[in-house]
Amino acid sequence: MGMTVPNPIQQFFSIGEVCTLTDLKPHVLRYWESQFRFLNPAKNRSGNRVYKAREVELIMLVKHLLYTDKFTIDGARQRLDQYRRTGELKTAAKQAMRYETVRDVLRSLADVLTVLNGGELAAPAMRDEGQPRPKGSKAGPGGEQLTLA
Repeated sequence: MGMTVPNPIQQFFSIGEVCTLTDLKPHVLRYWESQFRFLNPAKNRSGNRVYKAREVELIMLVKHLLYTDKFTIDGARQRLDQYRRTGELKTAAKQAMRYETVRDVLRSLADVLTVLNGGELAAPAMRDEGQPRPKGSKAGPGGEQLTLA
């Protein structure tokens, strides 16, 4: 049984759980809150941030726009406003969550294969550096094309 998966019907997530789910640092989440109005998690009685599942999806959409599609903060904000106006925000967030999850799994599998083949893993800071991708192309960590289904 090994792997622990968060309860799929979990209603609220702590900032630590969100960091684990999204592979982001707490200071990044806090900064994004200051830049994106809709990222405004409630606080519990102790003053800790409490995220709903929908907010986790929106965080993944922001991550996707900034890290994968290489938008600036302003560009991401404009794209999100466009999604909101056209009613596509929920769909885009779910797609980004799926895409980023698949990407993370592929990257993890590539790391496992590297280790099994006797190689060494690159330092984390080096891993996302690379040639800029042409707009609209969705190459996976190994250069393979990923399609969002």
